[in-house]
Amino acid sequence: MSGKMSVGAGQGSTRPLEGPGRAEEASTRVITMVFITLLIDLLGFTLILPLLPSILDHYSKKDDGLYIILQHGVDRFAEVVGVPPERKYNSVLFGGLIGSLFSILQFFASPLTGAASDCFGRRPLMLLTAVGLIASYSLWAVSRSFELFLLSRVIGGISKGNVSLSTAIIADLTCPKARSKGMAMIGVAFSLGFILGPMLGAYLAMETEKGEIFYLQSALFAVMFAVADLVFIFFLLPETLPKEKRVSSVTSGFQSVAGLLSPWALFQFSAVSQRMDPPSKKNLKVLGLVYFLYLFLFSGLEYTLSFLVHQHFQFSSMQQGKMFFLIGITMAVIQGGYTRQIKPGHELKTVKGAILLSIPAFLLIGWSTGTISLSAGLLLYSFAAAAVVPCLSAVVSGYGSASQKGAVMGILRSLGALARAMGPVLSAAVYWLAGAKVCFTICGSFFLIPLFLLGCIQKQTKEE
Repeated sequence: MSGKMSVGAGQGSTRPLEGPGRAEEASTRVITMVFITLLIDLLGFTLILPLLPSILDHYSKKDDGLYIILQHGVDRFAEVVGVPPERKYNSVLFGGLIGSLFSILQFFASPLTGAASDCFGRRPLMLLTAVGLIASYSLWAVSRSFELFLLSRVIGGISKGNVSLSTAIIADLTCPKARSKGMAMIGVAFSLGFILGPMLGAYLAMETEKGEIFYLQSALFAVMFAVADLVFIFFLLPETLPKEKRVSSVTSGFQSVAGLLSPWALFQFSAVSQRMDPPSKKNLKVLGLVYFLYLFLFSGLEYTLSFLVHQHFQFSSMQQGKMFFLIGITMAVIQGGYTRQIKPGHELKTVKGAILLSIPAFLLIGWSTGTISLSAGLLLYSFAAAAVVPCLSAVVSGYGSASQKGAVMGILRSLGALARAMGPVLSAAVYWLAGAKVCFTICGSFFLIPLFLLGCIQKQTKEE
């Protein structure tokens, strides 16, 4: 571990901290600040999740032109793949469309935000994304048309580059153990945010006063969380990328727009791999592909799970909410206990084991005939989800120079967003065309591909 680590106090100053003890203390402080910042952000972001079906129903009754156009597209897709004409399924499909739009926007925004942070520092970009989220939630609060609501989601999608910035801040830490712990704590923040935020959003919707739009209180709370996050970042979040380690010019930092926006270039990590040795380039490309494939399959199961439990087990919305709550609690416990304690150098081994568990998890869920087998599959699914992404992120954070960390983590986040945009649509099509058993069996067997790729990583590492 380096004896010197530069982190800033509030307002972006930097100061050297000498000695391993001081450096470890600085790393712990950075991890804590990132955890709190991300948790506050996710509480605001997830407030809308339980309200989305009701919001879409609300606009469906207003004969909104854009809504009607999009609804016709969803209806045609449902007809092609054989989705039953049931309101519940239609609502999930439409929600998936909005979610895919959000992910596509993150796909474009994350690498650009990360590359910009390599030039200007992490804090300025974190502050900028916080301002963008305030604007997004404010538009949601005042929206009375579907067009304005959709615009608020567009601004929100562009501004969610703060997640890749959070991983870049953790990647700036010089100690591998601190980076692994930090990535695990980011996972904990996600789990807690996705547990507490939806619960709060549902509660606020029930507390709506007479004559008040049901989502207004949730939108105002989201604005409040975003403002609190902005204040917290400004006064307490340290700058982890000193000026002497930043990219010297905007042009060299961005390399080329094509390298940050082209899917092919992103899979090649073209914007950052020029200065890497050949084995590192190969490893980084393979890790990016593994990350994409895992989230592609994972997001497909996550999305079709609502269809499965409603169709096969007649789960109500409340029962589904309890199911996802228990999944979130399980993931938070695993990430806060097991994942956080994984020793540096053991991350890839953990990822292989977790992906291997995903295969029986998918099979148990897809072929389940009772709640016991379903619960067993969900337990394995939760363990894998709690370990794979934090560990892969920790491994990828070790690649690239200090002036490239933002771009590297932004590209990784972008690949994940692309996977989350594509996975639900394709898995829903397979689910309704071939059935749950075929869908989950195919997806489960496809996990053998990332497992094989991880084997290639080990061979390349030995060759180095």
